Amino acid sequence: MRALVVEDDQRLRSLVVRTLARAGLACDEAARISEAEELLTVHDYDLLVLDRRLPDGDGLDVCRRARRKGFGRSILVLTALDDPAATVEGLSDGADDYLGKPFDLDVLVARAHALLRRNERRAPSQLVCGGLRLDPGRRLAWQDDAELSLTAREFAILETLMRRADSVLSREEILEQAWGEREEPMSNTIDVLIARLRKKLDACGSSSRIETVRGVGYRLT
Repeated sequence: MRALVVEDDQRLRSLVVRTLARAGLACDEAARISEAEELLTVHDYDLLVLDRRLPDGDGLDVCRRARRKGFGRSILVLTALDDPAATVEGLSDGADDYLGKPFDLDVLVARAHALLRRNERRAPSQLVCGGLRLDPGRRLAWQDDAELSLTAREFAILETLMRRADSVLSREEILEQAWGEREEPMSNTIDVLIARLRKKLDACGSSSRIETVRGVGYRLT
């Protein structure tokens, strides 16, 4: 799952990005409305986290325009403008949740996960490939009735492959979903994580296989 964090305070933005990344989200970041709206034309986001007081305007304008353009995923406004009138305005104009600053990081993660679960209720709640099942909202995966122990990156890669099962995905496509735009993993990171996933699937007797398509990428069958 992928999030866009729009916040002009660099230290706070970095803290929010690190917190959401530890919770299993690939994160992109923007400090201005113009940067955010450019990223929205490039990537499909599961969650937008928006400050309101930005150098080039009110972050709520991003929310309004995104909704008018058909953005159907979750939007969390994270701002010091948290009086009742501002909260009502934000929720009325398309935000799904409104959290005032200062805030507790655990509360932020809990709110983010609740919004992501809401996304999943709008779509099939689980991804299924043979006996392999994955619940994106609860960040859980099973082979038959046995729960798989996956790191956040392994989970993100498996989710990406399961969403397009039987299709070949390039390394670049997998990176886009499992890492933020400004993160630069080592060149062999995908291969290492795929190898780990294969071992875990083999160990639990899964009939699902991650195939290497030489010169192209990977496919889950």
